[in-house]
Amino acid sequence: MIAIIDYGMGNLKSIHNALTTVAGSPVIIPDSRALAGVDADAIVIPGVGAFGDAMRNLSPFADALFDLVDSGMPVLGICIGMQVLFDRSEEGDAAGFGLIRGDVVRLPDSVRIPQMGWNELTIRRDSDLLAGIEDGDFFYFVHSYYCVLKDEKAVVATTDYGVDMAAVVEKDNIHAVQFHPEKSSKKGLVILKNFVEMTKC
Repeated sequence: MIAIIDYGMGNLKSIHNALTTVAGSPVIIPDSRALAGVDADAIVIPGVGAFGDAMRNLSPFADALFDLVDSGMPVLGICIGMQVLFDRSEEGDAAGFGLIRGDVVRLPDSVRIPQMGWNELTIRRDSDLLAGIEDGDFFYFVHSYYCVLKDEKAVVATTDYGVDMAAVVEKDNIHAVQFHPEKSSKKGLVILKNFVEMTKC
């Protein structure tokens, strides 16, 4: 079972349907008490919107989330759900969870903001999450900020949009993607299926 955190900003229907398609048996978790007692194989933090709002809405889930991360449960952050895993964002000068070291900064003024549409991945290292994904495969992005990691070894894949930015990152049991796999057609479903398979190991 995959627990999807509902903090009022996630694209819940799309990610729930996508995980159902790949046999992820998703369940939406509406509050921190439900998360603390959840009997799940993994957690998904979806999201759209502003960083500060996301952190305010997620704050009640923080203790349970940290406990589950410490237990080794796999976590997948999507879009703003990726960004909140970092130390801090320029968007509202807000603190994140600090589970991955680095900052979230605004896209350069030289490009149209937000990035909204399809962009290709450049794979930097092997990852079970990207099994079956190749250099040049396209995924759907919607964001105005991007993550700058302090540990480049955590970068799995990048994309180029005025700057070479992290698109997929991994640290121990934490996985995150800047794009929306649930909106990225067949290739996005491949990534979600890979995540589901990883939770069974």
